[in-house]
Amino acid sequence: MSRILIAEDEARIASFVEKGLRAAGFAVTVTADGKTALAQAQSGQFDLLILDIGLPGRDGFDILQTLRGEGNPIAVIVLTARDSAADTVRGLEGGANDYMSKPFRFDELLARVRLRLKDGQPGPIGALQVRGLELDLLTRRISVEGTLQDLSAREFALAEEFMRHPNQVLSREQLLSRVWGLDFDPGSNVVEVYVRYLRAKIGADRIETVRGMGYRLV
Repeated sequence: MSRILIAEDEARIASFVEKGLRAAGFAVTVTADGKTALAQAQSGQFDLLILDIGLPGRDGFDILQTLRGEGNPIAVIVLTARDSAADTVRGLEGGANDYMSKPFRFDELLARVRLRLKDGQPGPIGALQVRGLELDLLTRRISVEGTLQDLSAREFALAEEFMRHPNQVLSREQLLSRVWGLDFDPGSNVVEVYVRYLRAKIGADRIETVRGMGYRLV
């Protein structure tokens, strides 16, 4: 299980991200100040750091500079309200693996977390391939028997879940948690709607409805 450190002093955002990542299967630790965040990132116990810039005690840019100056290879995604081009360039040139500005969509953050964690694994990790389908994790497009289709952020996340678990029945609750994160009404039909959208793009016969249980990529 991958271990993620969230350095975020805004409690509502930290809780939202923590719960969403835990639901996606990650081990998560949260800290609200820069000094503690740096010490924990230096411990070697974490695979990825989600880093706010405006932390009390120690600035996020300073934390990033210190980590990279020490040769620390931890993957870092900067998640901040600072969205200027200058700040983005500073973060990326300072050694961040990715840079996202607030407000943000959890499904996009989750996709980036998964991608950055794969960056540290051996071998090519740019695409998932399942029976005539190829999902490009970088361009967020899917090839269906050689024909490219564009996907929305939700469609991409849903397709990724199915392609990581071929032939496995995924319940509505699992899909709702993993793709949509928190704050969605469990009685909502959003899963059914997006399964229908995805079927229209990859073929209706590829996603099977298992009555009373959920859906399966076949």
